[in-house]
Amino acid sequence: MKYVIALLLGLVAGIALFLAGLIFNPLMVERGLSPLSVTDAEVIALSFDRVASDNIVLTNDGESQQQPHPAKILQLWEAPIRQTTAMATVMRDARGQTAGIGIKFASRSEATRLLEGKALVDSVWYVYLPGRGSLFVRQNENYWPLLRDVAFPAYRSAADKWKGTWNGDMTAGPGALGTAAVTGGSGKLEGMSTIGIESLTVRAYSVDEGLVAAEGRLLIEIPDTGEDL
Repeated sequence: MKYVIALLLGLVAGIALFLAGLIFNPLMVERGLSPLSVTDAEVIALSFDRVASDNIVLTNDGESQQQPHPAKILQLWEAPIRQTTAMATVMRDARGQTAGIGIKFASRSEATRLLEGKALVDSVWYVYLPGRGSLFVRQNENYWPLLRDVAFPAYRSAADKWKGTWNGDMTAGPGALGTAAVTGGSGKLEGMSTIGIESLTVRAYSVDEGLVAAEGRLLIEIPDTGEDL
C-alpha cells in the first residue's frame, strides 16, 4: 500500500510541477511595446464590448464558456465551424460615440503550442465606419497571457472568479512586429494598406461565464496620403 501512496503522491507532484512550469515558463518571451503606441501617424481608435450579452449578436458552438447572444440565435455546431465564434458589435470612437459596426470571425488555430506560450486564434474583422468607409483586418491572436494572468487565477480562486485590471495586446501577427494586416475596402479608406492592433482590458472574469467585464479596442494606423480621412 505504501508504494501505491508514494506513486500517487509522485504523480500529483509531477502534475503540479508541470503546470507550474507551463504557467511560469521563463523561456516564454513577453511582447515589448506595441508599435502603434509610439507611431507618429494618425491612428483610428475603436472600442467595443467583449461581454457576449453586450454585443448585437455573438454565436459559437453553444458549448463554449461564453453563451450565444441572444439566446435563440443559430449556433455554429457543424463540424467545419465548431471552433469558430462570430460576433457583430457596435464600434465606438475615442469619445465613446458610436462610430460604426464591426463583424468578427475567430477560429482556434492549429498553430497553438501551449508549451511555447501560444494559445492562438486566427481572426478577421469587417468594420464599417459611416462617412469614412470600410476596412478589413486579418490577424493572429495569442490568448496565452490572458489565460495565464486571468483565467488560471480564477480557477485557483475559491470563488471561481477573478477581479482586477488586466490590459494586453491580443494581436500577434501576421506582421513581423506582431501587428495585424489591414486593408481599406471602400470610401475614403479604399485601397489603404496598413497595420493594426487589437487589445483587451479585463476587469472581471468567471470560470462559469468567461469575460464578465471587459472591453476591446482596435487601433488602426492611417498612412499619410495628404488627404483628410
